Amino acid sequence: MTILVFSIILFIGALVAGLLGSLTGLGGGVVLIPLLTLVFKVDIHYAIGTSLISVIATSSGAAAAYVKEGITNIRLGMFLELATTAGAIGGAFLATYLPTAVIAILFGCILIISAALSFARPADPITIGSPSALSQKLRLNSSYPTAEGEKQYLVRNVVGGFFMMNIAGIISGLLGIGSGALKVIAMDNVMRIPFKVSTTTSNFMIGVTAAASVGIYLHRGYIDPGLSMPVMLGVLGGAFLGSRMLTKAKTASLKILFALVILLLAAEMIYNGINHTI
Repeated sequence: MTILVFSIILFIGALVAGLLGSLTGLGGGVVLIPLLTLVFKVDIHYAIGTSLISVIATSSGAAAAYVKEGITNIRLGMFLELATTAGAIGGAFLATYLPTAVIAILFGCILIISAALSFARPADPITIGSPSALSQKLRLNSSYPTAEGEKQYLVRNVVGGFFMMNIAGIISGLLGIGSGALKVIAMDNVMRIPFKVSTTTSNFMIGVTAAASVGIYLHRGYIDPGLSMPVMLGVLGGAFLGSRMLTKAKTASLKILFALVILLLAAEMIYNGINHTI
C-alpha cells in the first residue's frame, strides 16, 4: 500500500469518525483507535496519540457551531473541565506503563458500560421541580432551542457529575478517546440534562481534556505527523457535517447510533486484547 492510498483511506475513516463523534459527543476516538490498531496494525500508543489530536480537532470543529446554535451549556462545560483536565494528566502518565492488551480490554469494557447506560433513561428529563442549591449558585441551569421553541432544563447532582468527570478525564488520558462517552453519560444520567445538551457540551469539553494529556504523548514520541495530518483533516470535515445534522436529528435515533457504534467497537477491542493481537 502506497503512502497516498494509506492517507486517503485514513482520511475517509477519520471523516466517518468525526461525523459520529460530533453527533454522539464521543469525540471520534472510539472509531479511530480500532481503525488504526485493527485495520492498519498501528501500535496502540501511537493510535492513542493520533486519536487525541483528532479529539482536539473534533472539539474545535463542532463546538463553535453548537455554541452558535445555543445548545452548549458553556458555564457547565467550563466548571466540569476542572475535574476532567486533572484526571487526563494522571491517565496519560499511567498509559505509558500499561501493556497494550490491558488497555484494549479496558477500552472495550468502558464502551460496553457506556452503551448500556445510554439506554438507562430513554427520555429527556422533565424540567419541573426544584433546582439544586449548587446549580443555582453556579448558574448552571439553562435552556436550549427545539422545534417547539426554547426548552428549560435543570442541572441535578452537581457533585456526582463532577466526580464522574474526574474519572472521565483519567479514561481520556489512558485510552485517548476524549472520554466523550463517559461525559455524555455523566451529564445525561447523573446530572439529568437533555441528551442534545450533553453531547454538545461534551464536544465543547473534550478538546480541552485531550490537550491536557496530548503533551505527555508528544514528549514520549507517540505523535506521528504522518498519521495525525490526514486524521485531523478528516475528523474536522466530519465534525462540521455532524454539527449541521444534530439540530434536526431525533434524540432516540442518536442514542441508538451511540450504542450500536460503541458496542461493535468494544467487541472488537476486547477480542483482540484477549488474543494479544493488538
